[in-house]
Amino acid sequence: MTPLADILARRIAMTGPITLADYMNECLLHPDHGYYTTRDPLGRAGDFTTAPEISQMFGEMIGLFLAQVWIDQGRPAPFILAEPGPGRGTLMADILRATRAVPGFSDAARIHLIEASPILRAAQRQRLADHDVEWHETPETLPDAPLFLVANEFFDALPIRQFQRDAGGWRECQIGLANGSLAFGLAAAAPIAALDHRLADTHQGDIVEICPAAGPVIAGIAARIAAHGGIALIVDYGGWGSLGDTFQALRAHHPEDPLANPGLADLTAHVDFRALARAASALRHSTLTPQGVFLERLGITERARQLALRLSGDALDSHIAAHRRLTHPQEMGTLFHVLALWPIGAAEPPGVTP
Repeated sequence: MTPLADILARRIAMTGPITLADYMNECLLHPDHGYYTTRDPLGRAGDFTTAPEISQMFGEMIGLFLAQVWIDQGRPAPFILAEPGPGRGTLMADILRATRAVPGFSDAARIHLIEASPILRAAQRQRLADHDVEWHETPETLPDAPLFLVANEFFDALPIRQFQRDAGGWRECQIGLANGSLAFGLAAAAPIAALDHRLADTHQGDIVEICPAAGPVIAGIAARIAAHGGIALIVDYGGWGSLGDTFQALRAHHPEDPLANPGLADLTAHVDFRALARAASALRHSTLTPQGVFLERLGITERARQLALRLSGDALDSHIAAHRRLTHPQEMGTLFHVLALWPIGAAEPPGVTP
């Protein structure tokens, strides 16, 4: 039993079962034993690898996307260039390098990162040492100005609540104890007002997940963009609506029982992009676009060809594999999706279909 498992077991024994959201929050952000507060989870030595760590091309395409939107919206200056959950700072570094040649963009950009992990903040500080960066605990403290925000694999790590439809309403998934060990269970059936709109498209036994933190976060971001201009680009895995159990744990690049090692494994769930779009009703939103389609529309294959001219041997093989991993339908190309949010009346952004 991990130290955090022991803490949680004692808490449950005293006060009763906890929700999945409580469990995720403790596992990911506990000050002494939380997954994100105690380690760098990225790369081969970590537990997962994100698109920016696979190839510089991902960040370059995102950078050019943002630059085009910035131009189309009249080149506002200054503007906030923000990223929640920025990992090691790789994506932001690639965005800044790719946009250096865009006249005025770098001078107008004010870089703001939203990061709770002190270990990852240190990595970001090192990666972005040549830039002025301001850090935030939450997006709520971002300045009031045009906001150009990229959220890559951010919303999937926000704590979820999970419900199973029952004849008497909804039964919430909880974590309790069985023979002294953490175990899943279901609360008594009850009506849940937040799920009234799901009664029409679900049946008894269906599982629906909601992310209580996501709505306020995206609503606040949308309010800033509606008031001042800009765009939010969300890249993550999930779909248009929630249906089924998607709660999962990843450790050393392999899935495992989410209750097996609290605090030592990454916990995530699929993102409900429809819920994000509903919470950002003050803005226009694109259709949900597969990551591979989005990157191809922005020109990643041509960029891959340019880079390939300078490579050979193992480096070339790795480059080709990285392009495939980012775009191919059997890899991240369709597993990950893109949702863009922008002001009503502003030009449609490139690469996505409204």
